[in-house]
Amino acid sequence: MSSRLILGLAFIGIAKAAHDPADLEFFEKKVRPILSEHCYGCHSADTKAAGDLRVDDLNGLLGGGNNGPAVVPGDPDKSLLIQRVIHTQERLLMPKESAPLAASQIDDLRTWIAKGAAWPEEKIPEDLGKVSAKYEKLRKSHWAWQPLSRPVVPEVKDSTWPRGEIDRFVLAKLETESLPPVADAAPATLLRRLSFDLTGLPPAPEKIREFLADPSPQAYAAEVDRLLASRGFGERWGRHWLDIARYGESTGPSRNIPYPHAWKYRDYVLDAVAKDVPFDRFIREQIAGDLLPAADDASRDRQLTATGFLALGVKDVNQRFKVRFQMDNVDEKIDTVTRSVLGLTVSCARCHDHKFDPVPVTDYYALAGIFTSTTDGAGVRNKMGGGGLDYYDPKNLIQLSTEVPPPPAEEVAALEAKVAETKKAWDEIRGTPEGLKRAANGQPTQRPFRLRFERAQADLLALTDPAARGFAVHGVREAPQIADTQVRIRGEAERLGPAVPRGFLSAFEVPGAPPVNPEQSGRLELAEWLTSPANPLTPRVVVNRAWLHLFGRGIVSTVDNFGVTGDAPSHPELLDHLAQRFIDEGWSTKKLVREIVLSRSYQLGAASPDEHLLKDPENRLVWRHSPRRMATEEIRDAILAADSRLLDAPAADPAVKKLRMVEMRDNGQEAKGVQDQADRELARSIYLPLLRGLVPKSLEAFDPVSQTLVTGQREATTVPGQALFFLNSGFVRREALSFATATHAAPGSMEDKIAALFLSILGRDAGSSDIARAKDFLIEAAATWHAPESEVKAGPELALVSTEGTTNDAANPDDMPRNDLTAVDTTIEPGDPATAAWMSLIQALYSSAEFRFIR
Repeated sequence: MSSRLILGLAFIGIAKAAHDPADLEFFEKKVRPILSEHCYGCHSADTKAAGDLRVDDLNGLLGGGNNGPAVVPGDPDKSLLIQRVIHTQERLLMPKESAPLAASQIDDLRTWIAKGAAWPEEKIPEDLGKVSAKYEKLRKSHWAWQPLSRPVVPEVKDSTWPRGEIDRFVLAKLETESLPPVADAAPATLLRRLSFDLTGLPPAPEKIREFLADPSPQAYAAEVDRLLASRGFGERWGRHWLDIARYGESTGPSRNIPYPHAWKYRDYVLDAVAKDVPFDRFIREQIAGDLLPAADDASRDRQLTATGFLALGVKDVNQRFKVRFQMDNVDEKIDTVTRSVLGLTVSCARCHDHKFDPVPVTDYYALAGIFTSTTDGAGVRNKMGGGGLDYYDPKNLIQLSTEVPPPPAEEVAALEAKVAETKKAWDEIRGTPEGLKRAANGQPTQRPFRLRFERAQADLLALTDPAARGFAVHGVREAPQIADTQVRIRGEAERLGPAVPRGFLSAFEVPGAPPVNPEQSGRLELAEWLTSPANPLTPRVVVNRAWLHLFGRGIVSTVDNFGVTGDAPSHPELLDHLAQRFIDEGWSTKKLVREIVLSRSYQLGAASPDEHLLKDPENRLVWRHSPRRMATEEIRDAILAADSRLLDAPAADPAVKKLRMVEMRDNGQEAKGVQDQADRELARSIYLPLLRGLVPKSLEAFDPVSQTLVTGQREATTVPGQALFFLNSGFVRREALSFATATHAAPGSMEDKIAALFLSILGRDAGSSDIARAKDFLIEAAATWHAPESEVKAGPELALVSTEGTTNDAANPDDMPRNDLTAVDTTIEPGDPATAAWMSLIQALYSSAEFRFIR
């Protein structure tokens, strides 16, 4: 049996001994019938749990609802359950939907509570906590859980080919399989590959010219250093981490509540990557930044912002029960932390022992105790069927260290008076015959009263709430109550088993890892355990993802799954060599990337001889450089960069910053405003609004990241809609028209203009055949062009407006209006034959495989 269960099972044994069988019989015969007949109708799992109180579950009674614990074992007078069934005010007397309880029934409730509130214990599965022989075998045999080794760099037959230790590991494998590497990539191809891999942007034409004039190893190394030091590296490699962090700017499905401060976490990530913050420090800040010492307020605020990693996940705020909402959020954190850092699917052990990896259910709840002892400061709360500001909990957000200037007292007083006035008017008319009567627009007469009250509330909040004024972030803090948590039988939040001491996974050893501080949640120790040099998984997972981003395939192809069902490494010695180098070099991402891209293995061409394809069709052994399709952000950014229209920074504040934390309809005014701003934005794609379920139209076609789960490797599909995107997308046509207009107006010959397009869009010089075909295309396109009958060039303006007074609001005042304001793509057309021809050529180049693929 697992040692971490001994304490918990002992507690269960004490609890069972404490409840006399007679007390349990008294509960079943006297108390449960009272609760079932008079309380379950409003306070149970099968109904609405009014006041967030459940009485069909002991923990629901002990934890209580909105007003506190309903039962205090041993003290009936302090128990709200007793206070409410004997209350003298009718509106507070319970039960509401039946006659008051009889005196004998109240006496039975008192007796039950006085004797300790006996409740039948949950039946504990017999195999809970038992360590199987299979697990012990896997711990000793599976490659990923063994300590890092320091492999000897192998000798190779062709000692002239390698340029470093990485190449010797790669070539040794190739020589074993009699697979010689292909020739090196051409300079223009290599520069384009390097620029996109490091920054997500194409090389500027002048940089291509410089490199073609001097493609020496020294010039290449200088270009590597320039790109690593550029802002673009932080944006490109920061985006890689945001994929892993399942970054999104709203809660997601069910009721989509914006996270208006999420962009601060995004900027933290970009800044940390650009500054090459050591990866171990980067992880510690995101998991326990609030618990780390800080040099000053600015450093502390930065660390608080970093904990947004834990808070910005998907949340079902429409969940009826608080305990389920909490445990679902705990599960989401466990899944995010373990997949992102360890490459393991630990959340599979929420309901039962992991079916494949040695992760017993007790390990899961050892981690769960760390996160139940942590308050999620995302600023949202659960409420089934809520509306307006019901889901917003401003006190739950993480307030920054910055001193908040007080709002103008006169304005506050005026708004408070307005809130009181509008609330009184709303309360007086709400639900009355007059209020429910239909007005001329078909809506209830009371609806404007409610809207005026909600608007006054929102205005007061915007003035007085530090979060609404920008002095808060979404993050985490220590919970008021620090404690181990109990196993949830079959993963059901209300079915409690034995408590499990907080701790870490038992699949592998991490020598020297500190035990959990009993006075804190354990997040700090978890962060130290994850980033210990003795942890065999973290450095392997990190360097494997870097290899994936530079070669198109990880040394372990299943980058988010290093467990038994994942792939085995193609070069296990190289993986450990890189992991050890990563640690030795101070966990520096830039040094890791630099070493890899300076290798000859990275600089190989993309040729694919038939005999090589027969032996190694997936290029697992790295005998060539595998082409990859650009990510959707790279495609958009490259289109903007080709015409020099890409901005270094966003043109305006983040769109999500303007949104309140109320439900946002996918087809409403708020969504339309966000989409319109995204359409107008000329900054890099990473700065576009990224609300869940609302992907910017310019990113939709090419497999944007899901934002719901850890994504170490994106999908790269090929579907017909992608070709249509280059043909019909308002974004592509607008940028092609802009580029065509400038090209047509520029001085120079047709041949020179064609050559400039090839260099800007494809990153290479145009050949004589390219120019000849392009000229023929331009002449034919201009000759066959016909002016459109109508033309629309202007996109809609940003609109974040109230729906108050609209005639198509929902009739039910508790429903949200569902008027469809879905953003529609604009139509872009050229005004003359020559511009139309250049526009068509530019679109053709954008739609080519040569543009979309990095070779």
